[in-house]
Amino acid sequence: MPLINWEESLSVKVSEIDTQHKKLVELINKLHEAMKERKANTVLGGIIDELVDYAINHFRTEESYFDKFGYLKAVQHRKEHKDFVSKVAAFKDDFARNKIMLSMEIMEFLKAWLINHIKKIDMAYSDFFIEKGLK
Repeated sequence: MPLINWEESLSVKVSEIDTQHKKLVELINKLHEAMKERKANTVLGGIIDELVDYAINHFRTEESYFDKFGYLKAVQHRKEHKDFVSKVAAFKDDFARNKIMLSMEIMEFLKAWLINHIKKIDMAYSDFFIEKGLK
């Protein structure tokens, strides 16, 4: 059973961004499944790397639209992105050094952060982006 199920309530109504959000959900679910199956740390580490890299690329997509359209809440939104990347990068480093193990607490953080970020922070730009012509 996946940790996160994609629901229409997560859609920002911009297909490019929804596709990227779905990929983030897929990667978190992939990490969760590998953790439950007690996969080797090298497998888990590879998924963590993929998740971090994909999140950074996704954030670049959003932020490029902020710049292109003059999104007024861009500064706070960028801070949210930076804080998430910092936290997950620190987790990734600790995991790589065997300082921490992947746990349900970490998985719940990833799940809660992504759902909260999409539903509260990203939804704030949905109408704005649509008005600017994104679909």
